[in-house]
Amino acid sequence: MTLFIDASAIVAIIAGETDADTLAIRLSADRKRLTSPVARWEAVIALHRSHDYDWRHAQQSVDDFLTLQAIEIIAIGAAEGQMALNAFGNFGKGRHRAALNMGDCFAYACAVLNDAALLYKGDDFAHTNLA
Repeated sequence: MTLFIDASAIVAIIAGETDADTLAIRLSADRKRLTSPVARWEAVIALHRSHDYDWRHAQQSVDDFLTLQAIEIIAIGAAEGQMALNAFGNFGKGRHRAALNMGDCFAYACAVLNDAALLYKGDDFAHTNLA
């Protein structure tokens, strides 16, 4: 099975948040692992802002994690952009209970277009058809 890893899961595992072990076990169960440049960016910024990492250390931590876990960074093109817009229309913040933000919409798009399950923390995606 293919698994798309959202920034929220990357941050939780790297920072050792309370659900890190559960997320890491789920991550290890799938051979093909994907993420996007948007998720990478979000993870770096979240570690910097919420976990007091120096931004360079945050970037190195995320990049090391992606390499160690053999997570491929996939390209985002026009199809992903359109699907992210569709995700906003269906599940976006201020429009739907899921309240997906921009990064969430791109994670949703990448998961759908790569026929991947989505590894995430929180309950936003639980209110979409990817739950």
